[in-house]
Amino acid sequence: MNLALKTVLKSSALVAALSAPLMAQAAPIPTNAQMDVEFEIPYIKASPYARPYVAIWIEDANRKPVRTIELWVGKDEWLKDLRSWWRKVGRYDRELVDAVTSATRTVGEYRFTWDGLDDSGQRVEQGEYTFYAESVREHGGRSVIRQKLNLADKAFKIDIKPAVEIGNVVLTYKIK
Repeated sequence: MNLALKTVLKSSALVAALSAPLMAQAAPIPTNAQMDVEFEIPYIKASPYARPYVAIWIEDANRKPVRTIELWVGKDEWLKDLRSWWRKVGRYDRELVDAVTSATRTVGEYRFTWDGLDDSGQRVEQGEYTFYAESVREHGGRSVIRQKLNLADKAFKIDIKPAVEIGNVVLTYKIK
């Protein structure tokens, strides 16, 4: 075997060895995985009581937003009050805002499901993510909660400590 061929084979083996762990990390979450979110808007004694604006989204390990799951606002002019979400997502993607916005909601418990897809409809890769929930009221307070997640092939359930403007939040990652 000539020297040039040996060099190419060694380089190919080195590239394969170095990329193997990366390829293993790039596997998508299972197709039957989903995350159920139980979310509470707590009762707050205030006069007048204004329904909160709420944004719930997921970011990857590089703090890049991958999916806005819920966005509850009354009018566009209030989107900027969801400061954390607005700085990362809202001001850059008008189509997304139009697609996910729904009306504000009153005090109560809500359930919804994240299907494991990103904003472009692709299944996210296994790995570290952060769940965010932000709630703000006119003439009221503002709360943001964050929870690290490891999305892979194992189910889990997490109870997140309530904040002033956000009640109980339970995340249940299921592999059906």
